[in-house]
Amino acid sequence: MLQLDIVDASAMEALGRKLASFCVPGSKLFLQGELGAGKTTLIRGFLNGLGYQGIVKSPTYTLVEPYLINDLEIFHFDLYRLNDPEELESLGIRDYFSGEAICLVEWPEKAAEFLATPDIHIHIQYQDDHRNVSLDAKTPSGKEIIRSF
Repeated sequence: MLQLDIVDASAMEALGRKLASFCVPGSKLFLQGELGAGKTTLIRGFLNGLGYQGIVKSPTYTLVEPYLINDLEIFHFDLYRLNDPEELESLGIRDYFSGEAICLVEWPEKAAEFLATPDIHIHIQYQDDHRNVSLDAKTPSGKEIIRSF
C-alpha cells in the first residue's frame, strides 16, 4: 500500500497523470471517497496523462463515459446514483471489464458484487486542508504499478 498527502487539485491531477503513465491496457482502478474528495479530479489527470484534451465530467447520470485515446479504450464509471446494482447487468458491465480497456470506477462499493477485482483500490480521505490518498494493490499488476512509483 502507498500513502500520499495531496495538497490541492493540481497535485491530485498530477497523481492521476503519474498513475496513467504506469497503467497498462486492461488496468482496473476503483476510487472511493466522500463527495468532493477528488475522485473525478484524479481521473481528469489520468485521462490528460494519456493525451486527452477535452472536458472530463463525471458520468453521474449516464453511469459510464467512454474515451478512445490513441487506440486505447478507457471507461469512466460513476456509480453514485446507482439505484440497483442489477442496472449494471443491463449495461453489460462484465463486457467492459473483460477486454483490454482501462476501467476507472467511482463509488465501486455501490456494486461490488458485479465488478471485477481492481488492480488498485484508491481511497481518498479529507485530512484537514489536504487529502490523504491510499493506493492499495489488489493484483500482481496493481503491485507492479505501485512498485513503479
